[in-house]
Amino acid sequence: MPADRSVDHARAILVLGLPLIGSHVAQFALHVTDTIMLGWYGVVPLAAGVLGSSSFFVIFILGSGFAKAVMPMVANAQAQGDEVQVRRVTRMGLWLSILFGVLCYPIFWGSEAVLLALGQKPEVATLAQDYLRIAGAGMIPALLVMVLKSYLSALGRTQVVLWVTVAALPVNASLNWALIFGNWGAPEWGVSGAAIATVAVQVLSLLVLAVYAAALPALRRYQLFIRFWRPDWGAFAAVFRLGWPMGLTGLAESGLFQASALMMGWIGTVELAAHGIALEITALTFMVHVGLSNAVTVRTGRAQGAQDVAAVRLGAKVAIVMSLIFAGLTVVLFLAFATPMVSLFIDPAEPARDRILAVGTVLLACAALFQVADAMQVMALGLLAGVQDTRGPMVLATISYWLIGMPASYALAFPLGFGAVGLWLGLVVGLACAAASLMTRFWLRLPK
Repeated sequence: MPADRSVDHARAILVLGLPLIGSHVAQFALHVTDTIMLGWYGVVPLAAGVLGSSSFFVIFILGSGFAKAVMPMVANAQAQGDEVQVRRVTRMGLWLSILFGVLCYPIFWGSEAVLLALGQKPEVATLAQDYLRIAGAGMIPALLVMVLKSYLSALGRTQVVLWVTVAALPVNASLNWALIFGNWGAPEWGVSGAAIATVAVQVLSLLVLAVYAAALPALRRYQLFIRFWRPDWGAFAAVFRLGWPMGLTGLAESGLFQASALMMGWIGTVELAAHGIALEITALTFMVHVGLSNAVTVRTGRAQGAQDVAAVRLGAKVAIVMSLIFAGLTVVLFLAFATPMVSLFIDPAEPARDRILAVGTVLLACAALFQVADAMQVMALGLLAGVQDTRGPMVLATISYWLIGMPASYALAFPLGFGAVGLWLGLVVGLACAAASLMTRFWLRLPK
């Protein structure tokens, strides 16, 4: 029965996806913790932290394409019973991530000049560079963690991915409390303290996942780290070919939001702080769709490896319906509870509290408009990744975000005078175009 098969697909997606959703939510909660505590510390440190962390995230997303490529490739190889290929692509994903982390660090070191050239206020740019010089050292462990998470998720080991990320939350919060504010006898380092806490959590997470991947009896047959130093240029090239378009696709989307943060900085520090808060909230709910998308990538990759087109089609339909249901719930949440959610991020004694709250609640109302589009574009990317189609989606995403969304944001914000609200309405336009074009590509290219 089709209904029975749909239920089976929904159950399988949830079994695989719920731990991934929890992991993504917990991962993002680390950033939310940083934002909340920096918001208590001061408006300028908050603005610098938002600018620094978003800049780090843009470059991280570019480098994470290799980690993302590992997930469908491992799922496909496992479905074919090819244990050697599982090891090859994962190992070279680790290699590519290390190489990327080394090459990108100079960008972080000289970031103040770049931020000033982009029109940011000097006091914000200086603090953002302090943050990035420290946080940049965490790029390699952060990317390696993502590769190991992709590897373990593709093999169905999503529970450990969840619990490692959850365990990092109290560690991060404690380090932030000590190093941002100077509590428990620690030095008061403000924005730099938040960066140190982040790097420490990334290194700890990497150690735990690496030990798990190497020591778990069920995973020992993959011999992931044995003779790790040996190059495998065939697998290196394969992961690179699939991964670089995925990285650029992520860069196109995250770059759209980063550019909106830069333009928001032209409007004012209060608006930038409100923008950062609203983005934190919307991105937190977005993690649900990312988790479902990851689960669909694994499921689609396995079905593709088994040459089961019917399973690909039905699984895609079920996942889309599940994502749409959550998007509808999020719209209600953003419209009904905007004020209490935004106020959580602002110190009650902050003089600019009322202004930040007013701007933030309006931006969340704008965010309600793009929930369905945002859910559908990331779901389409997950499905396309599962069938290892990445170059075409990269082109469509770039057009949608940069040739449509970005000009719309700028035009609505400045020439048409809608300010912060105009910037966010432009994001709605770009995301809607991406969702429509990417979904169309998936369904048209899928065999009957």
